[in-house]
Amino acid sequence: MSDTPKIKVTIDGQTIEVPNGTTILEAARMIGGELVPPAMCYYKPLAESGGKCRTCLVKVAAGSEKDPRPMPNLMPSCKTMVMDGMVVESSASSQVTEARNGVTEMLLINHPLDCPVCDQAGECKLQDLAFENGLQKTRYEEERREFEPTDIGPYIKLHMNRCIMCYRCVFTANQVTESREHGVLYRGDKAEIGTYIENSLENDFIGNVIDVCPVGALTDKTFRFKSRVWFTAQYDAHRDCDKCCGKVVLHKTADEIIRVSARKNEWDEVEEWICNTCRFDKKSNSDWKIDGVRNNKRKSVQSINKYPLSMPSKNEVLDK
Repeated sequence: MSDTPKIKVTIDGQTIEVPNGTTILEAARMIGGELVPPAMCYYKPLAESGGKCRTCLVKVAAGSEKDPRPMPNLMPSCKTMVMDGMVVESSASSQVTEARNGVTEMLLINHPLDCPVCDQAGECKLQDLAFENGLQKTRYEEERREFEPTDIGPYIKLHMNRCIMCYRCVFTANQVTESREHGVLYRGDKAEIGTYIENSLENDFIGNVIDVCPVGALTDKTFRFKSRVWFTAQYDAHRDCDKCCGKVVLHKTADEIIRVSARKNEWDEVEEWICNTCRFDKKSNSDWKIDGVRNNKRKSVQSINKYPLSMPSKNEVLDK
């Protein structure tokens, strides 16, 4: 039994006890439901992530039981630690909703509306955010930033037009791979993701930057334009690998494996990193042992045609 002291925090009227040192975002995830703030840059497996996109803003109506004064500004829930007796408003606050709408509009300023041709469609967190908090049409009238798609390695295509500068890929390369060849170039509104003198990203774990990217900025060249993700059959599978855990998700059309990705949890965060060999080189059915069908979220577009609506019974039809 853990000796870590528990403290109480109330989020949208629901109270929970959490260990000291827990962030508001993690506390909200423990409760679950609609009150969980969205997160475009925060990624729990990556140290130092969060605090950049501001989509997870919340209102702290009471700082703590000892000091119940509200915090004067909206706070990023991914970086703000809970205090005993803290009262937080997330989805219940109109001020928070307005702020998230504004942040969403800012993220979409330079983002092209190319969802119909983007391989991230159906898995894009910006799509989900825009659906919940976006406007029906843009108010932006200035010229957008434009970049040509770039090959940054034998397996990865970079579309800077779609990048929201969340830094996840940079942290992944720093913390998961042996060396990092890419990062953030320039500053301010000129900032962009790129490599130094067009270096090629070839580290054995660099493919994980594809999984952590919340938009379609970094895509798998071996999967490009082969299928929509909701048309694929997805299976949990594993193999004996001397480099990584070997636990993956197989995306298949008919009996052909067209894509391999890491397994993710309910917050779309990678559970265990996988190597390039498993991701790109093992595309034969004989390479894998199937663990079972992948369970997708019911509300996700990936569940289309996989979870049929319940039909009335014969007796219910006759009664009508």
